[in-house]
Amino acid sequence: MERPADLAAAIDAAAGTLIAVLDSAAARHQVPPTQLRVLTLISSRPETNVNGLAELLDVVPSSASRLCDRLEATGLLRRVPDPRDRREVRLVATAAALTLLRQLAEQRQRAVQSVLDRMPARTQHDLLLALVAFGRAATQSVPEQQPDPAAQTA
Repeated sequence: MERPADLAAAIDAAAGTLIAVLDSAAARHQVPPTQLRVLTLISSRPETNVNGLAELLDVVPSSASRLCDRLEATGLLRRVPDPRDRREVRLVATAAALTLLRQLAEQRQRAVQSVLDRMPARTQHDLLLALVAFGRAATQSVPEQQPDPAAQTA
């Protein structure tokens, strides 16, 4: 099956537009995007410590620690001793952080719904099917490439 040459470019452009819609909803909050990302990561990974966060963010631990300092100062993050190893410190999103993340998710969904409401129902349905298929394809494991026997005889 042949696909339009500009399909990847159209998806990239649509992703940029989606990000702009999502960012417009997040702009109402006083928390910078990087700090929101940290809170999202921590809230979904309760075992996270500063070193683990640094790995997730692909930054050095001192940078992750400074991010945590800022979040802790605003009451959105707590550092608590790990009950399994008291030498370790876990990062925990506070109730205020979880409320903030929930409100943000609701605002983002409303912003996306506002755009969807301007689309015909059939197009919305087709988009849903396409996004589900895209998500499945993106999470499928890619088979390893077998070496080309002709290339090995050279």
